[in-house]
Amino acid sequence: MSHIVTSKTYTTPRRPFEKERLDSELKLIGEFGLRNKREVWRVKYTLAKIRKAARELLTLEDKDPRRLFEGNAILRRLVRIGVLDENRMKLDYVLGLKTEDFLERRLQTQVFKLGLAKSIHHARVLIRQKHIRVRKQVVNIPSFIVRLDAQKHIDIAINSAYGSGREGRVKRKRMKAGAGGGADNDEDED
Repeated sequence: MSHIVTSKTYTTPRRPFEKERLDSELKLIGEFGLRNKREVWRVKYTLAKIRKAARELLTLEDKDPRRLFEGNAILRRLVRIGVLDENRMKLDYVLGLKTEDFLERRLQTQVFKLGLAKSIHHARVLIRQKHIRVRKQVVNIPSFIVRLDAQKHIDIAINSAYGSGREGRVKRKRMKAGAGGGADNDEDED
């Protein structure tokens, strides 16, 4: 039997019961409709790794080939996912990034902001139930990071009951029973 080696995706806080941190995490969970604290810690860990790399590169000289190459790679990646503005492509600005900047780029947040869902929690449910696609691909991971170029292509899935797919289970049952299946609130009961 072989072992699957996986890297850490999050770190737990050093102080478990720090009031300010607990409050700020709970606020983030509510604002972005996250499932648990681990989702916050995962984003914080990603941000910490990016900031650490940027800090290390800032210690090198301006013309250092490693700083130029790796620095550009980090900046390009952050601009592509839409966390950093194109006119702020400097390593100094990377250190000023916040957790919220990354949480804004999640598919769940984007679906809600585009008005495809009634609430941030509704957005999560729609994604998990495979009603949302990015370009032609159905995505059912709420934490999927949406790139800038893919942002315009978030839409209802083609074969979803909300799209042009067949009706949901309850609506079909009602139509079969002869109730006519008026589209008042049938979709909500799916």
